Amino acid sequence: MTLSDPNLERFTADALNPIDVASALEGVDAVVQALGVPVRRLIGPVTLFSEATNLLVPAMEKAGVARLIAITGFGAGDSRDAIGPLQRIPFRLVFGRAYDDKDAQEMRIRHSHLDWTLVRPGVLTSGPATGRYEVLATPASWRNGLIARADVAHFVVAEIGRAFYAKRAVVLVG
Repeated sequence: MTLSDPNLERFTADALNPIDVASALEGVDAVVQALGVPVRRLIGPVTLFSEATNLLVPAMEKAGVARLIAITGFGAGDSRDAIGPLQRIPFRLVFGRAYDDKDAQEMRIRHSHLDWTLVRPGVLTSGPATGRYEVLATPASWRNGLIARADVAHFVVAEIGRAFYAKRAVVLVG
């Protein structure tokens, strides 16, 4: 899929390279952090999320870029408590190391001076946008579910401009 918009700039860089990160921040109003690791990397230690965030947050503060939308995942941070009992053990076995690092990522973001939003999608699908997704903004409402990546993108783009969920974490499900 190719995205095209006069306000969108594609920038290929290394999230762990301070020079690349600083260059990517030049002239921008907001950052969307969407990181991932290949499944084969889930076996060993996972540090990408926290290391990249530990570079990004101070670089954003130095550059004067205040708006950060970080896509983590359902089960990160305080949403871990919302994982059902039958899912808890398999989730920890498969994703435990990655989500421990996402917890550190979220903690770093929460302790920043940025206008952040933590976006925690449920299980991602590759289907088309449906426009029929829910934004679960209170811990009591958090639950897992399927959601199209395109719907997550729709939410993120809308949130960049409105900042309705600034300084909050939300769960997205279809």
